Amino acid sequence: MNDQANSVDERYATTPATLTSWSRQDTTWMLGLFGTAIGAGTLFLPINAGLGGFWPLVILALLAFPMTFFAHRGLTRFVLSGREGSDITDVVEEHFGLKAGAAITLLYFFAIFPILLIYSVALTNTVGSFMEHQLHIAPPPRAILSLVLILGLLAVVRCGEQVIVKAMSLMVYPFIVALLFLAVYLVPHWNGGILSTASTVPAPSALLHTLWLAIPVMVFSFNHSPIISAFAVDQKRQYGEHAEERSSQILSRAHILMVVMVLFFVFSCVLTLSPAQLAEAKAQNLSILSYLANHFSNPTIAFAAPLIAFVAIAKSFLGHYIGASEGLKGLVLKSGRRPAAKTLDRMTAAFMLVVCWIVATLNPSILGMIETLGGPIIASILFLMPMYAIRKVPAMAKYRGQASNVFVTAVGLVAITALIYSLMS
Repeated sequence: MNDQANSVDERYATTPATLTSWSRQDTTWMLGLFGTAIGAGTLFLPINAGLGGFWPLVILALLAFPMTFFAHRGLTRFVLSGREGSDITDVVEEHFGLKAGAAITLLYFFAIFPILLIYSVALTNTVGSFMEHQLHIAPPPRAILSLVLILGLLAVVRCGEQVIVKAMSLMVYPFIVALLFLAVYLVPHWNGGILSTASTVPAPSALLHTLWLAIPVMVFSFNHSPIISAFAVDQKRQYGEHAEERSSQILSRAHILMVVMVLFFVFSCVLTLSPAQLAEAKAQNLSILSYLANHFSNPTIAFAAPLIAFVAIAKSFLGHYIGASEGLKGLVLKSGRRPAAKTLDRMTAAFMLVVCWIVATLNPSILGMIETLGGPIIASILFLMPMYAIRKVPAMAKYRGQASNVFVTAVGLVAITALIYSLMS
């Protein structure tokens, strides 16, 4: 990986930029972070978050920004604390040793790669359904369709990390417009919906139990940890000693954008649909778009829903590919093999293509379970590892004593315990 870090283009070899002005690259990263976080999971968030009732949803809405911002800022600071050009797997090895580095690299890969497989399946299902039901044409065999779609996304990947981030930032615009359109479209249909539960304040024990189980939903709906390592490395290249300050600015703007946009969409949905209808959508295993299309029998939504879902899934696929490929390359390098950078890139792309294609073709239902199993690993890496490093690593000692550290640790423990409880129940 250090070989790759050394083979950056010439603009990174110049003197690091200052913080005098906000650059186009900063905006690109802001939208890239937004694009990784806000994807297919957003389309299920109104159902999962709204089922708990009005007051838990209000509390979750208030917690959304600090949960998202402080956790991802902590992970960014952790990556920035390493040597120049070091990604997350290198930084873990630098701070905690070879064995810990290998273990975290393995966990990092298995936390992200299953999500990439899920997006491969979802993308194939979405396009196949769109061709069949909206375009009224027979889709090609699943094996061919999935291969074409994954090859198309990997063609973007082969253009390099900067092109991936730019492609994601461009795809964000239609997604933002679509979310706004849907949220505004629902305004005339607001009938109180979840407000029917506002008159009853739940008992403290019931409220805490609901929040305990709902926090992981909110955490992972805004999760963009797979792209944080690449983001931090790029900030260090560009801004040098100012990297932490500028990355925090980019993160805060990205998180404000995603929280405002998503919560408007969520509240618009839950003010339109009753708790019983949200429960019905969950029982039918439908995204909120599909349920709304059936609920209103609106051809515009029926046609737009799969297109929006395609954009959401595609950009999340690209963002998660960065993290998954980073983890896989780390595993190869830590095994003692040292292939050339281009050879390693090709090996990684070939492995991703073959596995994603096979899984997308087979369409196994077990993928939802795999995503859930990856949840505690993601929470550990995103919330707990950076906080542990602040306590133990001299390079991060300057961040000790902040109240946000306690908050992030508490949310991480809540998310992990709730996910384990969900798996066991």
